[in-house]
Amino acid sequence: MPRFALKVEYDGRPFAGWQRQADQPSVQGAVEAALARLEPGPHTIAAAGRTDAGVHATGQVAHCDLERDWDPFRLSEALNWHLKPLPVAIVDCARVAGDWHARFSAIERSYVFRLIARRAPLTHQAGLAWRVSHRLDAGAMQAGLDQLVGRHDFTTFRSSICQAQSPVKTLDEARVEAVETASGQEFRLHFRARSFLHNQVRSMVGTIERVGAGAWAPQDVGRALAAADRSACGPVCPPDGLYLAAVRYPEDPFS
Repeated sequence: MPRFALKVEYDGRPFAGWQRQADQPSVQGAVEAALARLEPGPHTIAAAGRTDAGVHATGQVAHCDLERDWDPFRLSEALNWHLKPLPVAIVDCARVAGDWHARFSAIERSYVFRLIARRAPLTHQAGLAWRVSHRLDAGAMQAGLDQLVGRHDFTTFRSSICQAQSPVKTLDEARVEAVETASGQEFRLHFRARSFLHNQVRSMVGTIERVGAGAWAPQDVGRALAAADRSACGPVCPPDGLYLAAVRYPEDPFS
């Protein structure tokens, strides 16, 4: 059976997450339903990462097996037609080897978190970014983030329901990008690693926001990490501003 890689973009607000669920809408379920319109029968797709409810993606990657050897462009166009009007789009499609796997072949995942600091509520960006009403110090936030880079036991920043076998992960990048706008400050926090624990990014962002607000010192982040204790974590931020931005493979299937 021909195997295809799909690059998927979606707005996570209408969904209970990526993973298919029996009684709630999911991104996986939406794409599988669109595939069933092209080729009858049940379809099961695998993704590079399972995003939670309300989390978005600009570069999620999944793969599917089909009976017909579709032209990749025509496959993406047909899927996008059947995905309407849901906020899900196949932005690229490629034929891949039969042993290629969206999850297990991946060597790196990148997330971006959008954080907007302004007094007024969000209008156009509501649900697409996390708003806080106070100003934040980008320099302090970066100093806190620097203490998370490297190979560590991330138990402090791990959900209690995380199913990963080990809390030890290597965080290759943790960087804050600050932009002053007419209506306030926008911060984009970039995280890059081979893999992440459940709720790790949202836990780190919630903690770093406390540093930016002055409630925590940058050194407190290192102390919280060293504690390897979930109770040492700052507040977990909402999913609104989190995006799965990219997945990297030894060879880019979409190049």
